[in-house]
Amino acid sequence: MARAQIPAPPKGARSSGRALWRDVMARYELEQHELALLREMVRCVDQLDELHAITERDGLVVEGPHGSKAHPALTAAQQQRIVLARLAASLRLPSGDQDDPSVLRRPQRRGAARGVYGIAGA
Repeated sequence: MARAQIPAPPKGARSSGRALWRDVMARYELEQHELALLREMVRCVDQLDELHAITERDGLVVEGPHGSKAHPALTAAQQQRIVLARLAASLRLPSGDQDDPSVLRRPQRRGAARGVYGIAGA
């Protein structure tokens, strides 16, 4: 049975996001809720590229009223990486040797991505 045509990536997706979309959609058949996760992953990847370009242009350190500090784009990029990792975990995409058909099986379903744990009493 032939696979259906790959749907177009979300509007506004840039090169990294489009590449991620095409790669995942070519390998897996996703349900609607999984497509929503993939759309958000595409946005995260594109935003990470934008944040990287900002720090390449401006540098990693900026001057503020109280002296030098890390560029705010670094903090935003760190948060985007966390979101991207959680989305990928929720989507349950396998990693490893993609040429080995046994690796293309998706991992066991879990409840969801793990939550954030804080320090008790803090």
